[in-house]
Amino acid sequence: MSDGPRYGQVDRDYGMQLATTAPEDDGPVWMVNLMKYREVADYTDGRESSISGQEADDLYTPIESLTAVGAEIVFGGNVEAQLLGDAPAWDRIGVVKYATRQSFIAMQSRPEFQESHKHKEAGMETTIVIGCQPIEQPARPEGLEPLNWADVPHPPTDDDRPIVIMHVLKFHEDGDPSETPEHMRDYQLAAAKTAAANGVHISGWFAAEGTILGDGRSWDQVRFNLFPSRAAFMAVVADDARLKAESDHREVAIADTYTLMVDPMINNLAASVSS
Repeated sequence: MSDGPRYGQVDRDYGMQLATTAPEDDGPVWMVNLMKYREVADYTDGRESSISGQEADDLYTPIESLTAVGAEIVFGGNVEAQLLGDAPAWDRIGVVKYATRQSFIAMQSRPEFQESHKHKEAGMETTIVIGCQPIEQPARPEGLEPLNWADVPHPPTDDDRPIVIMHVLKFHEDGDPSETPEHMRDYQLAAAKTAAANGVHISGWFAAEGTILGDGRSWDQVRFNLFPSRAAFMAVVADDARLKAESDHREVAIADTYTLMVDPMINNLAASVSS
């Protein structure tokens, strides 16, 4: 890996872990990317640029390199609203599943990747890239399975398509990031009835094993919940009065978070976990 990009701090300890994982212990890793773009792309070679940072990042998209190392983009979408979390205001979310941790490192040295990386360097203002592993979804009480979207109060329509609510979580309690603290489990149980009634499905919940690029913070979990429509999300939010006591449990559990409403262009998270 290089000495470091302009858009984030490299965690070299986690990078070494990725690079040196023994083949018999290695396996898939999901790299979750939170992206904030420059207003105008800024190329380090001094060229004049009138394209946006996002347009530069679109030029970067390393499909050839990903394919070469057996990786695939399993989620991608634009952030419509940042519901919780301080600056930066994130623009786009992407998740890439790599066949192994070492394949993520191997991609960095591919010539075509290094050539295209100048566009990412020009377009990205800041990013967080979290290496993740799937965690088991919480058991739902009997009778609280999500309804079929044809039967929910706010089904998807042409004008109100499905939306993903993404949570990036750091818990107060130190420990195994795949284990959810008791206070958070209490909140989840209380919220399950409203979520099921409105057709909320889990696309994927993940434990963070490391943050390869970021701002020095560490994270415990990343969660992707799929709502049939924005109206369904608002219906869940409107039920907050009933959940007020239970939401206090959530506040006790969480030390830091981003909660983002994402318009998904690609969402194969569930399939990527089961395959």
